[in-house]
Amino acid sequence: MTTADRRAALALFTLALLVLAAGYGLRDPWPADEPRFVLVARQMVESGDFLFPHRGSELYPDKPPVYFWLLSLAYGLVGSWRWSFLLPSLLSALGTLALVFDLGRRLWSPRAGVWAATAVLVSLQFVYQAKRAQIDPTLVFLTTLAFYGLCRHLLLGPHWRWYLGACFAAGVGVVTKGVGFLPLLALLPFALMARRGWQGLAPVPAGSGLRWSAGVLAFLGAIALWLVPVLAVGLGSGNPEHAEYLDNILFKQTAQRYADPWHHHEPFWYFGQVVLLFWLPFSLALPWLLAPWRAAWRARDARVWLPLAWFALVIVFFSLSSGKRDMYILPALPALALAAAPFLDGLSRRRGFRIAVLAFTGLLSLVLLAGGLLALNGEPSFEARLVRERGLGAEAHWLWWMLVAVGGSSLLALAIARLRHSLVACAWLLASLWCGYGFVVHPLLDDENSARTVMQRARDLAGPDATLGLVDWKEQNLLQAVGPVAEFGFRRPPAEQLGRARAWMAGEPSTRLLLVQASPALECIDLDQGARRVGTANRRDWWLLDERALVRCRAEPGGWGD
Repeated sequence: MTTADRRAALALFTLALLVLAAGYGLRDPWPADEPRFVLVARQMVESGDFLFPHRGSELYPDKPPVYFWLLSLAYGLVGSWRWSFLLPSLLSALGTLALVFDLGRRLWSPRAGVWAATAVLVSLQFVYQAKRAQIDPTLVFLTTLAFYGLCRHLLLGPHWRWYLGACFAAGVGVVTKGVGFLPLLALLPFALMARRGWQGLAPVPAGSGLRWSAGVLAFLGAIALWLVPVLAVGLGSGNPEHAEYLDNILFKQTAQRYADPWHHHEPFWYFGQVVLLFWLPFSLALPWLLAPWRAAWRARDARVWLPLAWFALVIVFFSLSSGKRDMYILPALPALALAAAPFLDGLSRRRGFRIAVLAFTGLLSLVLLAGGLLALNGEPSFEARLVRERGLGAEAHWLWWMLVAVGGSSLLALAIARLRHSLVACAWLLASLWCGYGFVVHPLLDDENSARTVMQRARDLAGPDATLGLVDWKEQNLLQAVGPVAEFGFRRPPAEQLGRARAWMAGEPSTRLLLVQASPALECIDLDQGARRVGTANRRDWWLLDERALVRCRAEPGGWGD
């Protein structure tokens, strides 16, 4: 690489680190998934059972354990859950960018590699997910690693070690989140392109059947590292909970969830809008990419169309299932960026594209500025509702001032940059927005989102010697609990939890209290006696109860007092 290329790559990754790490260590885990995953990992560390994850007293069969192992490892390295739970996502995002850059550099040029990584970094969904402790950033890294290895073999090879490594990474992806096998679908368009003599494919020597078959062993071997021990223990223990766990994670959470999903139903075309909206501003380039992609098709250029074909296969795969969530297709983003990489430099000079970027930057800046000013100077319903639901006080002004600062400074940058440097103004907008999100939103909303304040308040009200029984609880309540606590199952219906809790309270009523959320499922509770309001967390009201608040529950037909 030339000195200019090195400087461009260094600037890109410096900016990426700033954007992705902004707010790191300034918050605890937030719902929906973060408290659950961190709680599972913490219980692994505390119990020493790394094979069967638990959520409280119950087994947690919804996800394979690899991500929980990574969270546990991060904690072991750092020694603090607050300072470690985002580490796997941060490193995965940076690793994904590095792989995209290197593959783009090898396929075309260092400049194309920078553009490919930039296209991924500017996509709103990529950064948003990378700043959360969810499985998806790790899955994206593993699928990108597998696709990278396949491209090193199929386009830049032959390179059998990278092929085997790709298959192994896909296997690890499967035991991270079931769809980790998706990169192997790239072998389908490769086979078709090889038969039709496409340009840019690596020459594969005849008689390589055994080597190709070794990829199956590498893929299955990675899965077996987890599956064999869990089957051996689960089937040999005689524990019915282990049998239920195996049935759930091997069948319900994989094949059944894809073929007959029970939630998140969306129309077939749903992922089209995800690409167009959630991958902004990169998706603005798509209309201008159609012509060079068409030319690459005519030239039979596999370097462009193998990533593009795999991107299309991922979209089709998830579209065939009625259950859809926006992050499902995030693993396909790096492939789309690689397919665009050789054309983005020239595209950045196109007047029409610069106008589109200018319009996007200006519109989003205006929305942020107007929203901040309205919240500061008026009483719009969204502002009042947010303040009420999140339990905010005067500190909410920092949020509105952040919006004003980001929107106003971005409009100023756009006025200075004008059309010629509209991409620079857009970069300023995105960088300042994500930094504002990390440095302002994270600490501002953390007390309420993490439930830390509510759990500390509950302990203060209960006293140091009382044991808190959690009813109709959420993972953040157990994660942030202070002092001794008890719980009565997570998946059980709230009324059943309450019945078990009442029996537990009867044992030592003077030192046992219940922490419950006000909900229609627990209407029998009398909040006018024996109840103290603790506060609000995650838009739920939490109450501390003694046995007097449960008197009416005994009289309910079929109730626990019958």
